[in-house]
Amino acid sequence: MAVNTTTYVRSPSRTSAYLDWLQMLTGVALILFMWSHMILVASVNLGAGVMDALAHFLEKTYMAQVGGPIIACIFLLHFVLAARKVPFRVDQQTTIWKLSRQLRHTDTYLWLIQVVTAMIILIMGSIHMWTVLTDLPIQAAKSAARIQGGFWLVFYLILLPMVELHVGIGFYRIAVKWGFSRRHDRKKYKRFETYLTAIFITIGLVTLVRFLLLKT
Repeated sequence: MAVNTTTYVRSPSRTSAYLDWLQMLTGVALILFMWSHMILVASVNLGAGVMDALAHFLEKTYMAQVGGPIIACIFLLHFVLAARKVPFRVDQQTTIWKLSRQLRHTDTYLWLIQVVTAMIILIMGSIHMWTVLTDLPIQAAKSAARIQGGFWLVFYLILLPMVELHVGIGFYRIAVKWGFSRRHDRKKYKRFETYLTAIFITIGLVTLVRFLLLKT
């Protein structure tokens, strides 16, 4: 007796497409925010007064008080949207890992790195945002004292590469998924993403050293 082995795959719904679109928009917003955030914090390398002046402007215009909670909501929304496709069950994780090893596809490994870094960022990023937003105003001396305490230095040495890897890979995957990067120039985008990630990690490390050396 013949056995029907046909597998039926459910077609993506319009709702799923809208959620993918929203995930992309929140991802772009967070990428732009993280790059801007890194540049603003790195202003301490030009002098503590420069960072304090920028922080004062953000707080004077209520961009920090209002923008902070908005970014936190976008952060959580983006995680919920992305979690729709994350394998949480052990059997799902085993399957995706086996397939990744069989395929040996770079983009698949990049997606796995995004999943792992997302879990770390969810916890550590939430701690960072809560610590900063509940201890306004933002000041270079205050940030330096926190990092010089020891714990926060290790904390940011872990969080920094996790964020920049996640953001850089996200930038590349958005370009590929939404057609900004075609097959013929995909290597160029990937190389650009690698350089960009390395640059921002370097800026972050230099900034941490600057905070360590800053007199409080």
